[in-house]
Amino acid sequence: MRGEHMRGSDGYQSPFATESTAGVLVDAADGTVLGWSAEAERMLGLAAPEVCGRPVRELLSDPAQWSAVLAQRDDGPSWVGRVLLRHGTDGELEVDFRVMPLDDGAGPADSPAPAGGRREGGRLLVLGAPTALVSKWRQDHAFTQELFLQDRIGLAVFDENLRLLRTNSHLLPYTGVPEDLTGFRMEDLLQPEDAHSINTHLREVLDTGVPRFGMETRVRTLDDFGDGRVMMFTAFRLQEPQGPPLGVTIAFTDMTDFDRARRRLEVLHASTVALGGSLSVTRITEDLVGVLVPALADAAAIDITTAVLTGDEPAAEHERPTSLRRTATAGTAPGPGSRPPISAPMRARGSYLGTVTVWRGPERPPFDEENLSLLQEIASRAALAADNARRYTREHRAAVSLQRSLLPPAASDTVAAQTDSIYLPTAAAGGVGGDWFDVIPLSSARVALVVGDVVGHGLQASATMGRLRTAVRALADLDVDPEELLSHLDDLVSQLTVEALGEPDEESVRDDVELGAPGAVGATCLYAVYDPVSSTCVLASAGHPPPAVVRPDGSFEYVELSPGPPLGVGGLPFEPVEFEVERGSVLALFTDGLVECGDGDLDEGMADLRDRLLKADVLRRPLKDVGRDVTAGLTPGRLPDDVTLLLARTRTVEPADTATWQLAADPQEVSRARQLVAGQLAVWGLDELVFPTELVVSELVTNAVRYAGGPVGLRLIRAGALICEVSDPSSTQPRMRRALATEEGGRGLFLVAQVSSRWGSRYTRSGKTIWSEQPFPEAPPEVPPGDAAA
Repeated sequence: MRGEHMRGSDGYQSPFATESTAGVLVDAADGTVLGWSAEAERMLGLAAPEVCGRPVRELLSDPAQWSAVLAQRDDGPSWVGRVLLRHGTDGELEVDFRVMPLDDGAGPADSPAPAGGRREGGRLLVLGAPTALVSKWRQDHAFTQELFLQDRIGLAVFDENLRLLRTNSHLLPYTGVPEDLTGFRMEDLLQPEDAHSINTHLREVLDTGVPRFGMETRVRTLDDFGDGRVMMFTAFRLQEPQGPPLGVTIAFTDMTDFDRARRRLEVLHASTVALGGSLSVTRITEDLVGVLVPALADAAAIDITTAVLTGDEPAAEHERPTSLRRTATAGTAPGPGSRPPISAPMRARGSYLGTVTVWRGPERPPFDEENLSLLQEIASRAALAADNARRYTREHRAAVSLQRSLLPPAASDTVAAQTDSIYLPTAAAGGVGGDWFDVIPLSSARVALVVGDVVGHGLQASATMGRLRTAVRALADLDVDPEELLSHLDDLVSQLTVEALGEPDEESVRDDVELGAPGAVGATCLYAVYDPVSSTCVLASAGHPPPAVVRPDGSFEYVELSPGPPLGVGGLPFEPVEFEVERGSVLALFTDGLVECGDGDLDEGMADLRDRLLKADVLRRPLKDVGRDVTAGLTPGRLPDDVTLLLARTRTVEPADTATWQLAADPQEVSRARQLVAGQLAVWGLDELVFPTELVVSELVTNAVRYAGGPVGLRLIRAGALICEVSDPSSTQPRMRRALATEEGGRGLFLVAQVSSRWGSRYTRSGKTIWSEQPFPEAPPEVPPGDAAA
């Protein structure tokens, strides 16, 4: 026989009411086995003929323990116990049993028998199951019972139609839900969209049998139109062993407080990220309101004191100023029905910097104390970020002012070229770097074009840039060749590095410069000299990109050169490159920030610069407009490196504006030189300059004949001023001195200086050249005669 499904008085299913329970029918009078179920045969390995008709005590592993088994009986008609039985395979099995009388008046098996030796009508039903299985049943029952008794995790059981059967707690313990929920559906309790979301998941679990874990959803009762509660559900199906699903059970946890804390942390984190993304007060506030809306409010506004925006010291906290500027807003403007706004002051380091204000529309719940606390925390962090940005603004303004003061004017107009430039600062710390450019007028109407880039950023790079620019100008005044100038500049940078780092070996210095070690000084530089008389350009590079040349016919090329090492590395010479430049050509000198600002490599950047220059119509448009177009899209203060672009449109001096003669090393040539000069000036209509020019030529040619020998070269150039040059084969540098009253000579260079606006000398490959410039009697034209406007 099999055990029937039975329930105890407490309503839960008995562990002896399963199909794995063995059933035995026992005579109550003498304890003889009357019946033996199939489950008993399987459990003990004993067939019914082996057991029926024999005393039940013989089933014990130790029959002597029979009295101990009977001692477990209590006062009720039914009783339970535990016994160790023998198994048909000579083994043992511990079994829990329940004894139940089947008819009234049956006494216990060990009670005295009536006359005749047998009690009439007494039978007992004994149900038994392995102790291990019973223990598991009891544990399962205890576990389920305790689950429904605890209130930290909610439990709800639904039938196959998703009607609520049982729950251990109030399903939504805050509003609008009846006390007794039995028979209700989700749509009877929750707003339609919330009910539909939960039912969809439950129906999927019921249909597929696949559990769902960690389903997080927001639930609102029918009369709740606020934020509701955030619940996390875990659902699994209830299944009959051999039948259809019985329903579905969900375990749910109220995650509202956790969700609020998480959202608070998310808003704080997003705010912190926004506040740390820039060193601009305006940009910080714009990024912050983008976080506050919609995470915290429907609209937000930030007002900042004027002093903070200008980098000045803000007012003390107790002296709140009235001068505020709204720097950022987000969301829709508050309208009728909007919730009262909440505000939080921005205070940092004892100063008041501004106010953060937020609004909510009528469709969102009003602000609470938690929202105010969060806004105050955000405002406090915003104040620190704004104050840091204010300090940066002040320091940046000083640094930029310093750097700007170290750079020349953006545009220049000389006899040799018309120039214009663009400088865009980097986004690196300090906001300034070491890029520089220069346009240096040289003797004989020539001009030097310089572009350089100091390693690093900040005030140190700017200071180094100023020192290098000054050194370049000093060396340029000596009129040395480009390669020689870079060699002298390389020595200077090496000395600066040694001053900063001590006396390391040459290889260590090179590594420090190339890696940009703190204190190391390094730079790249391109130095070019353009001569409008010969229409040639000579340049040399110290690790710098080559310049671009756009010729009058529209052809484009990068000058082929062999750049030497960066300044400060040393060890290799610098090689000059000379090339012809037609009138009206445009030279473009630049730093690597212009061609390395994208994601591509250097070759791609150079190709892009070529396209930009040609697209900007560099040959016909003003250079200022060309520079603006070429650098369009590059935002100052947001670049990885400084960007410098120097554009030069070349001019030439026509052959008719120059005159050249060769003189012998003979004192009689001095008078001939005066005659040649006077005749040429008469042709040019510069009669007023005949006397001072004859004086200059007489003194310079006399000195050349007397001290240097021949041949002596004499050249006049009419280009913005009257330029007189005397060349000789000597490399001795002339010096002006003050002659004593008793001396007959020594006054030549002094007289030359008196009649000249400027004068000097330069070394050449064959000797030296002494030159002198005199202004025209009247204001000279912007473009020399014979040269069309470029």
